Amino acid sequence: MKIYLSTLLCAAVIVAIALAADGPRPGPEKKPDLPQQLGLPINVLTAVYFLKIDELEENENHFKGTVDVRLRWRDPRNEISQIAAISGYQDFFGEDASKKMETVWTPLVEISNLVGEPTYTTQVLRVFADGGVEIRRRVTGTFSSEFDPARFPFDRQKLCIKLVVRGEDSKRVALDFRQEELDFSRVAPGVEVSGWSLGLVDIRRESEPGLFGERHSALSVELEANRVFDTSLAPIFIPLFASLLIPLMAIYLNKVEDGDFQIDAFELCNIVIGGLFAVIALNFTVNSTYLSLGGTDNPVTQLFSLNYLALGIALTIIICLFHFNLLKRMFGKYVQEQFYFFLIWAGPLLLFATSLAILMAAAA
Repeated sequence: MKIYLSTLLCAAVIVAIALAADGPRPGPEKKPDLPQQLGLPINVLTAVYFLKIDELEENENHFKGTVDVRLRWRDPRNEISQIAAISGYQDFFGEDASKKMETVWTPLVEISNLVGEPTYTTQVLRVFADGGVEIRRRVTGTFSSEFDPARFPFDRQKLCIKLVVRGEDSKRVALDFRQEELDFSRVAPGVEVSGWSLGLVDIRRESEPGLFGERHSALSVELEANRVFDTSLAPIFIPLFASLLIPLMAIYLNKVEDGDFQIDAFELCNIVIGGLFAVIALNFTVNSTYLSLGGTDNPVTQLFSLNYLALGIALTIIICLFHFNLLKRMFGKYVQEQFYFFLIWAGPLLLFATSLAILMAAAA
């Protein structure tokens, strides 16, 4: 027993000596804090390059594509010698970039309007000899963006990438841009989207509220997309203008001789009722195809309202004028005859002038 205890004691002493010689193990390296040598807030120059636009889903209020996000700032603690980087900078790709970012301060900037997880993402970290740091992230995914159809089909939509700083308020980290960022922020040459023409990119400074009343710096980078209006001319506006002829035809088809109407009002009412069902069917088709048009004030809903109004007025004229002959009973048959002649030219003029005014107001 004594020999056994002596053996255990010797083993414990040996283990203790080995641990003491090995020394304490270093903990994980702490990520550097804000580079405050240059003052606060840290201006992170931000730009977005629209590499590819795959699809615009205006019914879903989003678009699919690939963008390159560029972030630039300066941290004197990252200065490197020209010997270490002959070209004036060092690049880190993929996993190497992620590891390097654990040893340098980087702002937590995210795309706040990214829908779900990106289908592809990669990044490059570049550290310059003077301490400048640049991150480029390529993200492929779906991005939410509000589509406003108020001027359809002459509308100009904004394909937006919203960037926001997390973890730091706007007094410590601010997203900003200069002329170089505006020059970088553009759409790639040759990018085309069916039914749309892509224009310039605009950048706007914004902010988002934090949990404790602070404000987080944000930027909206918006690519202008102009709708090609002639793509909606045949399926929407030609039927809408054609349907305006139905109430006019119901009035024009009647005949007046010596102040008396010759065609039975019942037949003309059938034309108006048929036109009403045709407009309802067209309205349902358009709203099913363009969901955003149904709940907003735009030229399409205004033209549909004009169609319903014209049908209602035509039905009122047929019943009151053609069937009950109200003007003839009140003022005589010649007044009724002259009023009918006034209707057959004033009605079309008023309807189509109103229609053109609606379209011209949207195009202005």
